[in-house]
Amino acid sequence: MRAMLLVNPKATTTNHRTRDVLIRALGATMELTVEETGYRGHAAHLSRTAHAQGFDVVAVLGGDGTINETANGLLEAEDGEVAAERPALLVIPGGSANVFARALGLPNDPVEATGMVLEAVGAGRRRTVGLGQAEWDGESRYFTFCSGLGYDAEVIRAVEGMRGTGLRATPARYVNTALRHYLSTDKRHAAMNLEGPGIPSAGGIFMAVVSNTSPWTYVGPRPVCPTPWASFETGLDLLGLQRLGLPAMLHLMPQIIGTRETLPTGRHLVQLHDEKEFTLAAERPVAFQLDGDYLGEVERVTFRSIPNALQVLV
Repeated sequence: MRAMLLVNPKATTTNHRTRDVLIRALGATMELTVEETGYRGHAAHLSRTAHAQGFDVVAVLGGDGTINETANGLLEAEDGEVAAERPALLVIPGGSANVFARALGLPNDPVEATGMVLEAVGAGRRRTVGLGQAEWDGESRYFTFCSGLGYDAEVIRAVEGMRGTGLRATPARYVNTALRHYLSTDKRHAAMNLEGPGIPSAGGIFMAVVSNTSPWTYVGPRPVCPTPWASFETGLDLLGLQRLGLPAMLHLMPQIIGTRETLPTGRHLVQLHDEKEFTLAAERPVAFQLDGDYLGEVERVTFRSIPNALQVLV
């Protein structure tokens, strides 16, 4: 089995020694080629190359951003290609949140996760997962677990700005930034409307979470589940907030923190489950993120579910 391992040398939670141990473990079971990512978009380029050269597996040691790029590279192929015709994806968590890996059931520790994926390799165990796709301003990109418009994307933008100064994106930094930003964000003038074929229209949305699986994110070990019915085997889910005031947030937060099987309740929530397509349109530019990667401000994004998109060794 030929595998290309993409290593993000700036991954938050791994060091050189850990990476060397993991590379040796993977190399003992597969014919392994190791490539380090060096710039934004590099993982997508490398995964496209691996696909074109007939690799059986593309493995990733990195965070959710590197995994997102890799998935996008694997899906940039001829129309009509099915998951079994693409290299299988293998992920080892190396970022701060590692939402995709943990949603697959992998341990957050990279060494433990490597042991689990090597068991999957030995047993030939694969899981076929669906992805989400976002289209905006003539661009298109797949996402593995979530997208967001509004407040959450504003927080990600702020944290990415801190990372640019050399600070690490730790869970505590996300929480502190979210709390500080909440005090200054606009809670009076909602920008977004929901529309789409067969979708009940809704307006006055301040923040929208679009989910391909659950959880949406983690705060340390605790999952945050605003769309608990979302899964890799169904369409897309959505939670839209029509109120951002303190009473509304105090009502919502206890309902979504921790493992949940019931939908959050409230008068000012917009919810969708297992949808093929819908659009969020904004009256003014709003912040936009995919898989925790800030992509700028947008005024209109169409989301689609892409079933059975990738095979994952897990």
